[in-house]
Amino acid sequence: MQQRTLGTNGLQVSALGLGCMGMSFGYGQAPNQQEMIQLIRAAVEQGVTFFDTAEVYGPWVNEELVGEALQPVRDQVVIATKFGFDIDQVTGQNRGGLNSQPAHIRQVVENSLKRLRTDRIDLLYQHRVDPNVPMEDVAGAVKDLIQEGKVRHFGLSEAGMEAIRRAHAVQPVAALQSEYSLWWREPEQEILPTLEELGIGFVPFSPLGKGFLTGKIDEHTEFDKTDFRNTVPRFSTEARQANQALVDLLVRVAQEKQVTPAQIALAWLLAQKPWIAPIPGTTKRYRLEENLGAVELELTTDDLEEIEQAAARIPVQGARYAEAQQKMINR
Repeated sequence: MQQRTLGTNGLQVSALGLGCMGMSFGYGQAPNQQEMIQLIRAAVEQGVTFFDTAEVYGPWVNEELVGEALQPVRDQVVIATKFGFDIDQVTGQNRGGLNSQPAHIRQVVENSLKRLRTDRIDLLYQHRVDPNVPMEDVAGAVKDLIQEGKVRHFGLSEAGMEAIRRAHAVQPVAALQSEYSLWWREPEQEILPTLEELGIGFVPFSPLGKGFLTGKIDEHTEFDKTDFRNTVPRFSTEARQANQALVDLLVRVAQEKQVTPAQIALAWLLAQKPWIAPIPGTTKRYRLEENLGAVELELTTDDLEEIEQAAARIPVQGARYAEAQQKMINR
């Protein structure tokens, strides 16, 4: 497995990580947890060293799953988790807002360490920028935890350019995690140039468009009633119908290369910058192996130009979040 470096303090991760959220949260009925533990361990066996979770996924059950799965190989892997939502640290009740007060951050980290069965968090992200807490206070709280050895690296998620700069001035940011794929390219405008300037790595989540870019979802696909994609405007029937053109492009290029659309989508991301490490999620072993195949797939300059020109003619339809979720994103 190829390795990539996030940030300037030497955080090395596999070129492709594994997003674990969907193993217990978000995409309908949760799979069998023992099967998910085996899936995570299979990823380790195939060279994946970068695993992503968060306290809000459940809350808590996803961190517990990841902790159990990775405990036998703890020193071989990088575990990333997140704080930032207003979750009662006793009951687990998600109050629905944000909370990055320094005292709350410390409490969250202590509890996450127990769930993850470890003595340090390799990469700790602020999940969403909290407008009620100065970024300098957030970065300062994480800096203290780094000095205590409980956290190794600081990250941000869905943060805008100003928030990134303010945080980085207090405690170097190793990575920004935000959505980025062929059907969500907003980070190219300001975020990627800022990260390159500051020496910050980028961790794209939903690199396969929440499954859409695999070519296995169309306008007729029905999701489980608890699947959060039911609330996403981009997954409305009309939007899926309109956005099929992007999938058709990936299918065409994939056929030329004798690979899959998902592998083209991931290889395209990996080709953008050497400091990008996507974290596609899956609950299926064959999908894991398919995704990992993208690491060895090299797209030529001509391939990338062909994709670029064709994608530029395809206007993607639909917002990527429901209105309430969108309000929590600081751009």
